[in-house]
Amino acid sequence: MRGLDWDFMLENLLTIAKGISYTMEIAVVSIIFGGVLGLVTALARMYRTPVLSQISSVYIAIIRGTPLMVQILVVYYGIPRFLQWVNAEYGTNMDINSIPAIYFMYFCFSLYIGSYLSELLRGCIASVDSGQLEACYSIGMTTAQGMTRVVLPQALVSALPNFGNNFIGLIKDASLAFTVSIPEILGQAKILAGRTSKFLEAYLDAAIIYFIICFISQQILRILEKKSRRHER
Repeated sequence: MRGLDWDFMLENLLTIAKGISYTMEIAVVSIIFGGVLGLVTALARMYRTPVLSQISSVYIAIIRGTPLMVQILVVYYGIPRFLQWVNAEYGTNMDINSIPAIYFMYFCFSLYIGSYLSELLRGCIASVDSGQLEACYSIGMTTAQGMTRVVLPQALVSALPNFGNNFIGLIKDASLAFTVSIPEILGQAKILAGRTSKFLEAYLDAAIIYFIICFISQQILRILEKKSRRHER
């Protein structure tokens, strides 16, 4: 530890912190769209919706059966190729080069986290007593009304702790986005380390920033969890 350049670490902590915006954008956007995707696929599988149920099962199997790094590379290089084919096939004129790389990461991380949230939400919805929905039918509610007003609020309360864990995992997984030149926290650290050869100091700064972000996120999620369970007390 005596060999560490502490002055360098203090001076460049804010430089590496510039990547926080990219990291949090990827995590927040992905958890929102991934949550919607996870809910849709969970309900499709629970109610055995024709076609959609089979598509959901295949989607979950593929995403959970392949590494996130591979998914990032496939999306980053695959979507532009697909858009080129659309341009050639249908005569469109989409400017593929003008699409920011972070949009591909939104799409990729949403697909990734959506597959895990699907299984989480499916289990939480199934844990709600079936009598709750039957009671909704008895007072004239439709299935959609019963799900949105009675079942889902209870399921989301029980899902919140694991939902928070997945969000914190996304913050750390976002470090893989640098493989496609997104200058998030780890990306900024790698750039700085390559320029100054202070590899250990740069990565320790990145570790400190990740820890602070995750700690703050944990505290916020803990407060939300306590508030969501006020009725139990």
